[in-house]
Amino acid sequence: MNIIKIADLAGVSKSTVSRYLNNGYVSEEAREKIKKVIEETGFVPKRQAQAMRLQKTNLIGVIVPKISTETAARVIEGITNELSEVGYEVLIGNTNLSIEKEMDYLKVFKNQVDGIIFMATEVTPKHYELFDQLSIPIVVIAQKVKHYPCIIHDDYHAAKDAIHYLINKGHQSIGFIGVGEYDEAVGIDRKKGYLDALKEHQIQIKEEYIQIGDFSHESAFCLTEKLMNLPHPPTAIFAVTDNLAIGCMEYLNENNYQIPKDVAVMGLGDIKISAYMSPPLTTIHYHFQTMGAKSAKLLTEMIKAGKLSSKNCESNFIFNYRLMERRSV
Repeated sequence: MNIIKIADLAGVSKSTVSRYLNNGYVSEEAREKIKKVIEETGFVPKRQAQAMRLQKTNLIGVIVPKISTETAARVIEGITNELSEVGYEVLIGNTNLSIEKEMDYLKVFKNQVDGIIFMATEVTPKHYELFDQLSIPIVVIAQKVKHYPCIIHDDYHAAKDAIHYLINKGHQSIGFIGVGEYDEAVGIDRKKGYLDALKEHQIQIKEEYIQIGDFSHESAFCLTEKLMNLPHPPTAIFAVTDNLAIGCMEYLNENNYQIPKDVAVMGLGDIKISAYMSPPLTTIHYHFQTMGAKSAKLLTEMIKAGKLSSKNCESNFIFNYRLMERRSV
């Protein structure tokens, strides 16, 4: 029995059966026909049959928030490089910043792969509920989680050091472009680093200097406009990601501000384009590719050890960072 015979018996195309078996879109009518034939014939797809025999798929599910970003690409490169050396293939789930899609991928992957690497922007009680239902190990990247292994950067101290750097360069009025607190690492920890650095230098915190939006260039462009239209605009702007810093620079360049003469700009992350901006962006370098490789190594070690879950394998691996001095400050 194969999918061609299943398709003939169900009266549908081979591609429809393939989509059904791979959790793709199939009409309800076709789905019921295929399901009935499979139940009557006892058909087991080749990959599932192999998995049942070996109790292993040699697949790792990787869930990322937005595959088009350089950050995700670097993490995935680290993961795939590491996994290819030990014989694993990768299934990538691109959620496009949708929590609902994250949930869907966690549900789908739990029956198809040997382990999951989850690059998170937000971890809710519903996430933990799904984590607890997994009978395979999971490693979380970029967010701190309780009771599960995670790979993170030191977002608090990275942001704090960025502000110390700006202050040591003579800036006392520093604008902040951030994101919502639903993202603990970027929205909370980096903001706290900004605030604590100002406090340590006894610099007054001005609420109008703190502008919160989303992760897009457009958001940073609009927030920079707000900052520069204040009665006393800041002399420096810190953006919590390089992508936001670039949106900030786009506004400044389009409106004839000279960087850094009129206003300095600093980012965080060190994506490749940062070094080629005009002027090149001063930022904090994050080791995203190494982070991906570490997550893959940690996951495969748990699989090799025969762990059916990574719950209570709590271990936080915190990656360091380095300052990239360029000409935007």
